Amino acid sequence: MMDDIKVRKQAVEDLQVVNPEKDAKAIRIFLEDGHPIGCAQSYAKNMGLYGQRVGCLSVVCEDDKQAVAAKRKLQQLARPMYSNQPVHGALVGMADRIIGMRTSLRENLEKLGSPLSWEHITNQIGMFCYSGMTPEQVDRLTKEYHIYMTRNGRISMAGVTTGNVGYLANAIHEVTKSA
Repeated sequence: MMDDIKVRKQAVEDLQVVNPEKDAKAIRIFLEDGHPIGCAQSYAKNMGLYGQRVGCLSVVCEDDKQAVAAKRKLQQLARPMYSNQPVHGALVGMADRIIGMRTSLRENLEKLGSPLSWEHITNQIGMFCYSGMTPEQVDRLTKEYHIYMTRNGRISMAGVTTGNVGYLANAIHEVTKSA
């Protein structure tokens, strides 16, 4: 069973929150074709715990015998991962750096006199920040300032540095000040 398992990654961005039937289509096809199915979930980004191996794997089995075999195989696969320590120190440093960049971006926007509230930048956690910018504002950032992000305004905070946070804040201020 476990030697022939199919894996399909479906990122959150792939989901059509308004259409769960469409979201489940690929999973239903796997089941209809008779493939064993599992669900792997990572909580690392949601909790800001990068590289900390925070997650869950659920496997659907036909019977107890298959469940025992699946568990045995998964334990064999997991053992080498836990024999090596995660990179705690470096990742705590990365989390601290991202928090610092969030604070710096917000402070820069406030110093520029933005009339908008930017509290959500420091209230959110993790590697990504939902800026609240419109697709049109994001398009202006791309065209006028060569700053790239998803059109829903999601910024990868890992790409924000002490060297570019001022430029980013100024650009965001320019495209949002008439909002």
